[in-house]
Amino acid sequence: MEKIENKKTAGRWKLLAVLAVCASPLIASYFTYYVIKPGPKNNYGTLIDPRQYPMPSLNLIDQDGKVTELSSLKGKWLMLQIDEASCAEACQRKLLEMRQLRLAQGKGMDRIERVWLITDSQAVPEQLKPGIAGTHMLRGDKNKLEKWLPTENGTSLQDHIYLVDPLGNLMMRYPKDADPNKIKKDLIKLLKASAIG
Repeated sequence: MEKIENKKTAGRWKLLAVLAVCASPLIASYFTYYVIKPGPKNNYGTLIDPRQYPMPSLNLIDQDGKVTELSSLKGKWLMLQIDEASCAEACQRKLLEMRQLRLAQGKGMDRIERVWLITDSQAVPEQLKPGIAGTHMLRGDKNKLEKWLPTENGTSLQDHIYLVDPLGNLMMRYPKDADPNKIKKDLIKLLKASAIG
């Protein structure tokens, strides 16, 4: 009789232990949210809900005159810049910053691609090309891009750098005259946290 009672008691303790293990993540999340409370956002860029901005078919034209899509670069993090081929000073600065940001990721730089979406049919100045080697230069319709990519009030597409995740989701927009060091921190965190791309 005593052995049966001991087995029942041991069985109850095992059941309680299993329940405690299963419930611990839920208890921890409630404790974190209601007691510790999450702090302010720690990303620099503005997060974008990709469900509101699904990637459309853009019918982009590559340097060889072939039609392509951004989805051809799926599997990589994409930094997007949008501007005319003449590429004024602000455009050139962003292209250089995108290059430096990619290089700053060290071993992770191969996970990132730079894309310049050119919104007109003019020629890209030859003197600009050596400094942006490795950047995908694709021509696209400005109206289509404006319908897809959200801007901040009082800004235009040309003012921002956008980030697309390896699954093809538009996920972040950086402000006009963005601080490259803060973008770098965002990229480091994203690459560290992400197992994709």
